[in-house]
Amino acid sequence: MPYIKKVFRSPMDSHIEALAKLAQTPGDLNYIISRLAALTLVYEGKSYNVLNALVGAFECAKLELYRRVAAPYEDLKVVDNGDVYDDVLQLPAPVPSEAVHDHGNLNT
Repeated sequence: MPYIKKVFRSPMDSHIEALAKLAQTPGDLNYIISRLAALTLVYEGKSYNVLNALVGAFECAKLELYRRVAAPYEDLKVVDNGDVYDDVLQLPAPVPSEAVHDHGNLNT
């Protein structure tokens, strides 16, 4: 989770702001993120625990960006441009069935 105490953020923020100003393209941002991962592996050592921690941190950062920024933005665009799922949302709720479903058939 990115919500570390402010006292720990302060020493990093000026460096992060400098990097953000340098990142002019998605490729630049990808390079910065990849180099942070690579250097973490250099300093911490390449192990399952470190790799798992890096992948987990990136995944959680992605999910938090989506949850806090992308999803609310998409909600605004639904209002501006109309909901692509309007037809689906108008369908009646499915009725529970005791029958065994054919998982290969999309119509069940």
